[in-house]
Parts: sequence; C-alpha cells; structure tokens
Amino acid sequence: MPANFSGSWERDYSRGEDVQGALNTLFRERSRQAQQQQQYPSSPRTGSAQAGISQREGNALLALARLVEEITRPDVLRISQDDFEIQVARKDDFAMSCSFFEGIAQGTNSPYGTEVCNWDGNSLVSYLVLPDGLQISHRFTMSPDGAYLRVITTATSSATRTPFTLHRYYIKFEAPPSAFNCIETLSMKRVCSTGEIKP
Repeated sequence: MPANFSGSWERDYSRGEDVQGALNTLFRERSRQAQQQQQYPSSPRTGSAQAGISQREGNALLALARLVEEITRPDVLRISQDDFEIQVARKDDFAMSCSFFEGIAQGTNSPYGTEVCNWDGNSLVSYLVLPDGLQISHRFTMSPDGAYLRVITTATSSATRTPFTLHRYYIKFEAPPSAFNCIETLSMKRVCSTGEIKP
C-alpha cells in the first residue's frame, strides 16, 4: 500500500468548503464561461457547446450538491487498513470498502451499487457506480506529516455535464478505547459486553 490511512479522523471545520460556497463558485465559473463564449463565439477554448446553465441542469446540480452534502455529513472517519483491505467507517452511514488482491483492486458489490478503488500515486481513489448514470468518487490524500487527511468527493450524473466537487479536511486524533469487549461466536454471532467475555 503506497500510504497508510489507519486511524481516527475528525473533520476540521476551519478548512475545506461548505456546500453553498462550492455551488456559488461553480455557478460563477459557468457564468464566466457563458460570457466568454458570447464575446468569442469561435474560440477553440469554449467550442460550440453552451456554457450557460439551464434550469434543468441547475436543478440537477442542486440535487448533486445535496447528495454530496449528505454523503460527507459524518464528521468522524475511522479507517482500518491491512495488506488486502481498507475500510472507512462513517458514523450513521455505510462503510466504504476497498479490497486488493496481489496489489490489484477488486470490485465490491453492495446494495447501493458497485464500488472499486485504485491508487493514484499516494492517493486512494474510490468509485461508487450507482443506477441511472450516477457516480460518486472519493479521493483520500494524507499530508506528508500524517496529521491531516484531505477527502475530495465528486458526484457526476447523466442529467448534467457538470460534476459537483467538495473538499473536506480531517485531523487525526486518538479515539478513546471502546467500553465494550466483543467476540464472534458460532451460535450467537457477535457478542459484546462491558466486562470480560469468556469464549
């Protein structure tokens, strides 16, 4: 594994973006492109495609923004990692899972869709392909000193040619030990207790 993300991470609210700010930036950029296209209609940079945002596309972008906001809502990530798997547990949400066999990423099917991961340098990139042309990607990049984690979440949809991207930052912290001791049993599956458990 090119990087080790193991540990507990809590969101750093002093950095990163909020959804409304990211939307405003996106709409301003598209508006600037539309004005540039009106000034230079034959410019090879803008091409012949419309750069403005229609009502339909605007609604689709708002839906993507709401989706990304919901996905990135958990403020604590707990990441476990070994030579074959990386799991990102998020409070009150499903865990993201990346499996590798001999260094090659393996796709994982879930009730939500198909998830596959790969490495881009030292960054872990997770792709979740959902029905109806919807795709969510997460790019995890750790700072050189291992103190913070940047997560870039992007949602794309067949309803709009413009993806919506949000940057979040997380700081590593020492999670308190769990008050519960748990073991796996054949008859009762997972058993947890606040005291000592004898198999």
